[in-house]
Amino acid sequence: MNVDLNADLGEGAGADLELLELVTSANVCAGLHAGTVAGIAETIRAARARGVAVGAHPGFADRANFGRAEQPVSPDDVFALVVYQLGALSALAHGVKYVKPHGALYHQVNRDTELAGALIEAARRFGELPIVGLPNSALEAACRSLGHAFVREGYADRRYRTDGTLVPRSEPDAFVHDPVEAEEQVERLIREHAVRTICVHGDNPEAVAFARAVRAALLARGFALRAFS
Repeated sequence: MNVDLNADLGEGAGADLELLELVTSANVCAGLHAGTVAGIAETIRAARARGVAVGAHPGFADRANFGRAEQPVSPDDVFALVVYQLGALSALAHGVKYVKPHGALYHQVNRDTELAGALIEAARRFGELPIVGLPNSALEAACRSLGHAFVREGYADRRYRTDGTLVPRSEPDAFVHDPVEAEEQVERLIREHAVRTICVHGDNPEAVAFARAVRAALLARGFALRAFS
């Protein structure tokens, strides 16, 4: 079975080059929630050189909160926000392979059907780009109803609620710190929830160690690491 390993990169966290040696897909920041133009361009070049798939990682223009504070947005707002960032990143990267929203935008489009529809419309402006999101979410349902490609994502370094959503960062035990626990969670997500791509957050201080451990565990369990796009 093929599994993709992704990381959120281009955000200025400092470990991009190390992570690009381990992952198969890079969710590259589109410049509004974090990062610099020079840094984003460097990450794209490094990903290309290593054969790592480049996806767009658009977020809210809210650097103070790293794009992780929810915003009162309309579908039109989401459409414009995502198209703006996809346009910039697509030009810089000479095309991107998929879209994975960042932070609060990710959670809002996974939860809200109208916002999900706006994201899908934006992705279709750039050649029917597949969208990455949470299994059994409003976003997945919207993609299926509109015939748009959706990729189920799981997290190695975050804990889940019983409803399949992520434990908010503000709550205790939101993060997985033990690599062994992360490895077990990843296999469960793949086997039981048909997850096709696994994320390690690039701004996690333990990101490189986590990515290395998860990669080794996946290979040891017989999975083949391949970009889904």
